[in-house]
Amino acid sequence: MTESTLRIGLVLPDVMGTYGDGGNALVLRQRARMRGIEADIVSINLTDPVPESLDVYTLGGAEDYAQRLATRHLTRYPGLQRAAEAGKPVLAICAAIQVLGHWYETSAGERVEGISMLDLTTVPQDKRSIGELITEPALDSGLTKPLTGFENHRGGTTLGPDARPLARVKHGVGNGAGERIEGAVQGSVIGTYLHGPALARNPELADLLLARALGVDELDALPLAEVELLRRERLAAGRRG
Repeated sequence: MTESTLRIGLVLPDVMGTYGDGGNALVLRQRARMRGIEADIVSINLTDPVPESLDVYTLGGAEDYAQRLATRHLTRYPGLQRAAEAGKPVLAICAAIQVLGHWYETSAGERVEGISMLDLTTVPQDKRSIGELITEPALDSGLTKPLTGFENHRGGTTLGPDARPLARVKHGVGNGAGERIEGAVQGSVIGTYLHGPALARNPELADLLLARALGVDELDALPLAEVELLRRERLAAGRRG
């Protein structure tokens, strides 16, 4: 690894990797390398402190107990918080949104303190949200194309005044809690309930994170027919649902 290598942090894949969200780091690495940019994934496990020196960070989904472990670890080693304060992009998927919020309630009704990187709270919904999710990105998100993914969660997430939604729900549930919104954006942190992995389904979001990690306004286009075919299929499936 050289000093010019893009360093992609895969945070706590040993506990926050239930739904294959580690694939988001793979997508970032591959899209960087296809543009001739050296990139490596740095896995940060429960045995490791969280470095604040990486260029971009990804966190995945998990169950209740794994969320607790992640919350404790990120509290003990606040490198992720410091990186976000310095403007490094962070992608948080599903349960990671809840960990990064102020607090969340478990399915048993116990309230667990989060790390307050996102101004939001989460309580269980009566019904689990499972299925294809399609959203229209917010005007200030830096995105122009619909977002697609698979949601599988029971959380109802309410945003506070310092967080704003990533997108508006067109098909599916999203954050729940009564509003047709999905995800959360605050500073350099983007949270979403989209699985898939999210960045495989949404290359525009992947390139937004890459551009921010590299400190550039935009990247050269990377047309991939197979990825566009996947997007069309998933968007069509979500709309039928």
